[in-house]
Amino acid sequence: MPDAPWFSVAGDGAVITAHTSSERPELWARAMRLPTVWPEYNLHGETVNYWWPQLDEAFPDSQFLLHDEADDTVLAVGVTGPLTWDGRDESLPDGIDAVLELIFAQHREGLQANTSCALAAEIQPGGRSRGLAAAMLAAMRANATRHGLTRLIAPVRPSWKARYPLAPIERYVQWRREDGRLLDPWMRTHERLGARVGAPLPCSLRIEGTVADWESWVGMPLPESGDYVFPEGLATVRIDREADLGSYWEPNVWMIHPEA
Repeated sequence: MPDAPWFSVAGDGAVITAHTSSERPELWARAMRLPTVWPEYNLHGETVNYWWPQLDEAFPDSQFLLHDEADDTVLAVGVTGPLTWDGRDESLPDGIDAVLELIFAQHREGLQANTSCALAAEIQPGGRSRGLAAAMLAAMRANATRHGLTRLIAPVRPSWKARYPLAPIERYVQWRREDGRLLDPWMRTHERLGARVGAPLPCSLRIEGTVADWESWVGMPLPESGDYVFPEGLATVRIDREADLGSYWEPNVWMIHPEA
């Protein structure tokens, strides 16, 4: 029998539990077959694609899923990585590409981690109306704590940034509603759980491809060189038809949770 779950939340007559990939490998295998929640273009970052498949092998206790016990459904996947951080904002990496490289560099060096970095919260469409965003963050914190990691940080992909692709990330992360809360829903969830807004990351995730690649990824023609707004893009993609190259930097922002 599997061990008792280390995290659970009840609601709507269901009990949702969390399990790492090492604890419930059969559920993890199902989770890895779920449809992607990311737009197509977002799946082609060279640095991310190099390191991402290695996270589960190197850090199986840092990868987890949320499971609906009633109907035996995997609702969401949480991807995190352990690292050593001195607590100073200025020493944080410049984004998700850089933090992945740091996580694995420190792992090779055998450094003792004290921080969990939230890399992705992949909630399936069926779970998005069930308040799972906050549950994912709570589970990330719980998993970090039980492994002796006292800090939780996240290079957040703001969920509404695609509505404002021309707004610099430095300005976007400061926008608030009339009630004083952050405009962006995903950032707001982090803040509601105690996190503060850290450094904006205009160059967090690099994606490059040929012009044909980009036209396929975004589903629109890119007929001449220049900067383009495209569906679900958080910023513009720069197209250079002479070089046959499309270049994009995905912007993120550090959200820093209080030390446990």
